[in-house]
Amino acid sequence: MSEDIKQEENNLENVTENEELTSDNIDLNNLSQEEFSKVLELEKELSELTNKYYRANADFENMKKRFEKEKEGIASYANEKFARDLLPVIDAMLMAVNFDASEDEFAKKIKEGVLLTLDEFKKCFEKHGIKEIQTDIDFDPNVHNAVLRVDSENHTSGQIVQVMQVGYTINGRVLRPAMVSIAN
Repeated sequence: MSEDIKQEENNLENVTENEELTSDNIDLNNLSQEEFSKVLELEKELSELTNKYYRANADFENMKKRFEKEKEGIASYANEKFARDLLPVIDAMLMAVNFDASEDEFAKKIKEGVLLTLDEFKKCFEKHGIKEIQTDIDFDPNVHNAVLRVDSENHTSGQIVQVMQVGYTINGRVLRPAMVSIAN
């Protein structure tokens, strides 16, 4: 086969610089059977190589898109572990806010500082795609964790009666489900 390639290279060298090999200036009728079969073979090989090129290029583009999508996914959930580690801190602040400080002025000031800090935490969380799970809706097992069933005259069956622990999502993914009690 290498001799055939050398022969084709020699044939191409004989073509002048101004002359192009096109179907217009090649008379296929004047070709010998061997030359004609060689042309057909080369056209088939060209077609196969062109097809392989297009497939490889398409595979490359698809791989590039897949890597870009994975990179975006990794970036959007990179803070998940850190955020999960901060949840107990937020819980402790929420407990401190619920403390009754009506009689002591010093306790009122501390509670006010905790509220301001909690608000800053919530703003920071929202900035990074972390949101509280809504609990003013019907129970949803995808985002709520029912730990108690209680009788309630004010709620219909399946409604959330009380929130025991606030839940959070990060970019739509559940970081921690909300722990709730629901009505029977």
